[in-house]
Amino acid sequence: MATTYTLISSVTVGSGGQAAMEFTSIPQTYTDLLVKISGRSALSAVGDNASTSFNNSTSNRSQRSLYADSGTVSSFTYSTFYIWLPGSNATASTFGNTELYIPNYTGSNYKSFSNDVTTENNGTAAELALSASLWSDTAAITSVKITCNGGNFVQYSTAYLYGIS
Repeated sequence: MATTYTLISSVTVGSGGQAAMEFTSIPQTYTDLLVKISGRSALSAVGDNASTSFNNSTSNRSQRSLYADSGTVSSFTYSTFYIWLPGSNATASTFGNTELYIPNYTGSNYKSFSNDVTTENNGTAAELALSASLWSDTAAITSVKITCNGGNFVQYSTAYLYGIS
């Protein structure tokens, strides 16, 4: 059986920025979900992070991340689902890219998912992260929200939600 990606919805941040990008009323007709994010934060720093929540829940979350920053490799454990973004002090007009892959989002088991992130600050830094995450909740996922933690998402940040069948 061929894998089919269907665009369910997209969000593009307008002028003035916004704190979060959200998908609601996600149809329960696919096997998996894929979220692709191209984002940048207005925070006055080289980097920022954003957190992901399902069904507006901020509990029962755990994440293990392998993180590389300009040659230094680290491992972190979180009780939040983080992604990393360039901030306003990073190279102008660069956006970080993230993919969240969520298998079996309609199932009645706990939801595991992976995400990978790439950001760059030309000539001085590059960040890569690969995370394995678990939402210890049996509810089907009906909404996904990505919230910029330190600043707002800047204009032209985008998020695309795909259903996979």
